[in-house]
Amino acid sequence: MDAVVVGAGPNGLAAAVVFARAGLSVRVYERDETIGGGARTGELTLPGFLHDICSAVHPLALSSGFFRAFQLARRIDLVIPEISYAQPLDDGRAGIAWRDLDRTAEALGVDGPAWRRLLGPLVSHAGEVAQFTGSQVLQLPRHPSTVARLGLRILEQGSGFAWDRRFTTEEAPALLTGVLAHSSQRMPSLASAAGGLVLATSAHSRGWPIPIGGSGSIVEAMAADIRLHGGEIITGTEVGSVSELPEARAILFDLTPRALARIAADRLPERYRKALDRFRYGNGVAKVDFALSEPVPWRNPELAAAGTLHLGGTREEMVASEKEVASGRHPDSPYVLVAQPSAFDSTRAPEGKHVLWSYTHVPNGSMRDRTEAITAQIERFAPGFRDTILASASRTAIDVERHNPNYVGGDIAGGAMSLAQLIARPVLSPVPWRTPADGLYLCSSSTAPGPGVHGLAGYYAAVTALKDRFGISHAPDLGI
Repeated sequence: MDAVVVGAGPNGLAAAVVFARAGLSVRVYERDETIGGGARTGELTLPGFLHDICSAVHPLALSSGFFRAFQLARRIDLVIPEISYAQPLDDGRAGIAWRDLDRTAEALGVDGPAWRRLLGPLVSHAGEVAQFTGSQVLQLPRHPSTVARLGLRILEQGSGFAWDRRFTTEEAPALLTGVLAHSSQRMPSLASAAGGLVLATSAHSRGWPIPIGGSGSIVEAMAADIRLHGGEIITGTEVGSVSELPEARAILFDLTPRALARIAADRLPERYRKALDRFRYGNGVAKVDFALSEPVPWRNPELAAAGTLHLGGTREEMVASEKEVASGRHPDSPYVLVAQPSAFDSTRAPEGKHVLWSYTHVPNGSMRDRTEAITAQIERFAPGFRDTILASASRTAIDVERHNPNYVGGDIAGGAMSLAQLIARPVLSPVPWRTPADGLYLCSSSTAPGPGVHGLAGYYAAVTALKDRFGISHAPDLGI
């Protein structure tokens, strides 16, 4: 056996794609009966209602270097909403991030020019922004002027003394804060600003795609390519130790640092194991999926065309709620992230019916069911929402971890998104996927470039192993 991959999430499958395309024998082991990790789709509420079990909307599907090389957009159907994301406020007001930057600025009124000045220089160089943020760490940037533009904006929106100076209305800062809050950090912070500005840039360039048929269609395309090129995928098999695996020249782990330290304990030097044990995990999520009798009755009718919504009110309200979560509490009025896939994909629900995907941030390891808090926040901006609910399925943060042990304490990012752990993920190294143990590599979202369904951690780990173990210095062609 040339290569073994433990874990069939997007990164593990991306690694296997690379090995199989390089003409090597590769076998993937997955503990669950189904593959996909953070990109699965299934019936969680009622028959015929297809829910995305973790990720639902995929801002990186069109910008990831791996997916572009893999030609994902030619393999599956993607729909790109004209409204990438929106931020409802009370009394029917809303900030709306159209894919068209100019349309967004026009709708923001007096804050429109400021929005355009903030994001326009990034949007006009969106490919360079994606290349830099998805690149290997500790690498000189190819486009330093774009990196400088991004860096200045991160400093502004990550600094409490500066981030409120650009806007004068409630809509624009709320719209921006909603996307910054994806990082599940106290705000303002440099880490939340970095992640949020990159997401906002993609929202106004390539958009935030939704896969037809659900997120599972992404991993099925990858699995089909692996099998087409001779690779194997074995499900329902949990790996407890490296000794349980077949002999292989390269073994890649799409797992958390904590799991790697346990499974490969006798192969890793003590200093590296201790570094893995010091890796910190962030806040968790509590998730609720809804089966609905009709579309969400948003007070602002434009919101029906939004693929993603951030619920939480004004910038000040969201800052307060995220501060509570970071302090170990469950806010009464939480930040809630909502996706409406069935508004764009009729395969997700029976005719006339809909699915709604939602989660909220909670302290790591929370056992609290947040169905009522999420429902109340949606009802706040969509009166009558409760009357549309046919069924719901709830997962606490601990339930999220039970379903996928990579989500430690419900942390779906694979590790706290602090500035330090964006640079040292999981350790400070120009090649963070390579471990000190001969032939062992880490390829999960706990490594660079971090969380998201992009496949890049697996791609970089596999390309590193090709060079280290097989003397192959160039990545194979991944296209159709």
